[in-house]
Amino acid sequence: MKMHIHLPEDIVQLRDTVRRFVDTEVEPRAAEIDRTNAIPTPIFDTARELGLFGLSIPEEFGGLGECELASCVALETLSRGPGGVTFYVAPNAPAAAIRHAGTPKQKADYLEPLAEGRKFAAFCLTEEGAGSDAAGIRTRAVKRGDTWVINGTKMWVSRAADAEVFLVSAVTDPERKPKPGITIFLIGRRPGLSTGAPDVQMGGRGSGSAEVRFEDVEAGEDEILGELHDGFGGLKFVLGRARLWAAARAVGVIGKAAELSIDHSRTRRQFGQPIGEFQMVKEKIANMVADLYAARLQLYQAASLFDQGIDAAQEAAYAKLFASEAAGRATDACVQIHGAMGVAVGFAAERLYRDCRSYRILDGTSDIQRLMIASRVQKRGLGESIAPGGVA
Repeated sequence: MKMHIHLPEDIVQLRDTVRRFVDTEVEPRAAEIDRTNAIPTPIFDTARELGLFGLSIPEEFGGLGECELASCVALETLSRGPGGVTFYVAPNAPAAAIRHAGTPKQKADYLEPLAEGRKFAAFCLTEEGAGSDAAGIRTRAVKRGDTWVINGTKMWVSRAADAEVFLVSAVTDPERKPKPGITIFLIGRRPGLSTGAPDVQMGGRGSGSAEVRFEDVEAGEDEILGELHDGFGGLKFVLGRARLWAAARAVGVIGKAAELSIDHSRTRRQFGQPIGEFQMVKEKIANMVADLYAARLQLYQAASLFDQGIDAAQEAAYAKLFASEAAGRATDACVQIHGAMGVAVGFAAERLYRDCRSYRILDGTSDIQRLMIASRVQKRGLGESIAPGGVA
């Protein structure tokens, strides 16, 4: 009996819709996105018409639903195009945090405009001395009467350049042990909150990444997301999903690299024959297709577990680690197969190579994923599940 993951018809239709969107609206503007470091307005307009800002947002708030498998398939398909687009038209950490820990009022105020693409949200976590070490953040929120006053600086914040909604992690109980008490605030733009110019990065151009500064920014008690001093609980939920989505981006890159490589190997001729007839080219294509198969299975398995209400953070870590590393291998092989064309600016192979390098860093570096995976199996053993050390 053949065992496989079956995609429901509605997810297949979503995948095909997203692929047409990428091929007709996004890919033709790839050079413009790279040059301007911004997403052209027509892309946003079409994404709104298709409802693509509603991934992982409940239908009652105008979203496409909370199905993580659907969101991952859509994001994988989006990642065939310029990476920066996937930081806007994609499931995102702020929406996930609000749906998970928000009050009824917070959900009502924010989820619908996020689902419709009328507003963008930014998750302000990383700082100069606190990237992988989320407990090392220095941004502080101090209680003054009935108001919290926030001071600090966040870096590499996706969508910050265009955001009107900000999730801010700040230390509210520095004496708490073993880790300081951290609280997540959910606020709009206001006096004291400023954003820098968009970061110009190696890849992922147009992601809206920027520095966010907080200078005596005031927030009310009703703008706390989740529990006071216990923001780590919300962070664990959000980061588990973020790793899943990071894996989806990487899987999309592997698939696109494989398609480009196969097509080029058929049309490019050297020594009187297509280069795809040479053994070393065949080996490169075989490796990336095998990686695509394994990475996609890990991604869909983790997403399906989340959809069953199972905490699949470990499976998401497997998928994120494997897929991001495999994307690096695939794009390197793709560039090699394309030769001089592979390193020429303006061609998809070169852009994919740049885009995917950050996937081994964002949402938990590969080294952090390895530490998490090893620590769990060292404590619990391999177990008897399909994924070693994962859910039983």
